[in-house]
Amino acid sequence: MQSRVARASSDFESPAPRICLLTDRKNCTSCKCPREAHDVRHEEWVSVRSRLGLKGEESGSSVGFDLRSKGLAWAPPGLPAHKVDEYFSMLPEISVPRIDTPGERYRDRQLAIQLPKQDLARAYCRHLNPIHASSADDFMAARNEIALDIGNVQEVLERDLHCGACLAPLKYGSLAVSTSKLGLLYHPNCFRCTECKELLVDLAYCVHDDTLYCERHYAEQLKPRCAGCDELIFSGEYTKAMNKDWHSGHFCCWQCDESLTGQRYVLRDEHPYCIKCYESVFANGCEECNKIIGIDSKDLSYKDKHWHEACFLCNRCRVSLVDKQFGSKVDKIYCGNCYDAQFASRCDGCGEIFRAGTKKMEYKTRQWHEKCFCCVVCKNPIGTKSFIPREQEIYCAGCYEDKFATRCVKCNKIITSGGVTYKNEPWHRDCFTCSNCNNSLAGQRFTSRDDKPYCADCFGELFAKRCTACSKPITGIGGTRFISFEDRHWHNDCFICAGCKTSLVGRGFITDNEDIICPECAKMKLM
Repeated sequence: MQSRVARASSDFESPAPRICLLTDRKNCTSCKCPREAHDVRHEEWVSVRSRLGLKGEESGSSVGFDLRSKGLAWAPPGLPAHKVDEYFSMLPEISVPRIDTPGERYRDRQLAIQLPKQDLARAYCRHLNPIHASSADDFMAARNEIALDIGNVQEVLERDLHCGACLAPLKYGSLAVSTSKLGLLYHPNCFRCTECKELLVDLAYCVHDDTLYCERHYAEQLKPRCAGCDELIFSGEYTKAMNKDWHSGHFCCWQCDESLTGQRYVLRDEHPYCIKCYESVFANGCEECNKIIGIDSKDLSYKDKHWHEACFLCNRCRVSLVDKQFGSKVDKIYCGNCYDAQFASRCDGCGEIFRAGTKKMEYKTRQWHEKCFCCVVCKNPIGTKSFIPREQEIYCAGCYEDKFATRCVKCNKIITSGGVTYKNEPWHRDCFTCSNCNNSLAGQRFTSRDDKPYCADCFGELFAKRCTACSKPITGIGGTRFISFEDRHWHNDCFICAGCKTSLVGRGFITDNEDIICPECAKMKLM
């Protein structure tokens, strides 16, 4: 929370003697917690009527059974045991004061909060000036006579009655809390203080302007309450600070308890501190002069270190760094020029230094100014776009592809996937086609002529020898053997005798005009 410096003002100018001691506080002297935040124990089995100082005891106000046997610290007077159980069943569990449970501790705290002893009897007012004792007596007497009372739990014996708080119907035969001061009935869970919204402890209530209050908040409708000692202020002279009221002298430093009335103070975490305590507890020390940075000095900070404004200087040339760019090295601060001269690294692009505050682009062990981090080809800044390093140079993706990507030897376009290599040259699969019919050769049998690829069919049709017997091309693809004789050629399977059709491969043969015949058929023909 940001600290604030303020000056406490008194409603009257005349000074009052300082009476603030640690024991005057409503907060614990050890941990500073509010008194009601601690477990509070009160005298057991004391009537709330006695605590309030009300005279007399109404008939039927006692409890007709042993509270201890029921495990209860308190129960509404005048009810039999089974009705007590019914009454508590209508309340939240935390509000049921069973012995040694959170409910009992809750009741104890509410007794301290809603029915503070210093409001109920002058004997507990430690800071009441004797000259104002009669005012206190008159206030307490009027309150007890006009406003203060204890509710009574009873059965609803009429129909068409409504709760005085929520205005909902009261069930016939159910339990309700009656108030003689207002003449109204309430659901047990609706019998609450208008201000704090808490159930009215032990049914004790006050009435102001026809509205229910606990005694604490009733009293605060009529009198200011000291935020230091928690007592009502019957004097016309008191201090107002932090939107609260204080006895003169009770508005004190949270640390040392010195009075802050008429003094400057600093507000931190909703607590006031005198200047001396605030500076000793919270103020930072200056890195340069090692003195405290007081509330009247500007505190300049950088990386959990603090300086007086006048001490925020360059460690080398001693020039002021207020509102200027600066650099930090080994817990020391430097102006831009001194930092650059002594520590700045240089750009791998232009060779110039990186001045303090300059944006730097880094990749592995190299670094560039933002404007120098650009493609070596097109010179466009790369910034946060993708790039490709090659040797000592940086390329944008487009320029890298243009310069180094594999291109098809036929269409000269980049091959991104699925290429074919032929004679150590790259081709798109769709570009690697027969030079004659343009059918794709990828994954097919092919051969070449004059460095051009051909499918088997086209190569045979265009360039292969033809079989003298079947007139089909002899391609040789797949290891086909053939026979040549003079200017004629045959497939191995077609080299047969024209007479008996037997294979002549590896045998002697005789030509008969265009035919070839085996020796046996030749003899037969000569006979």
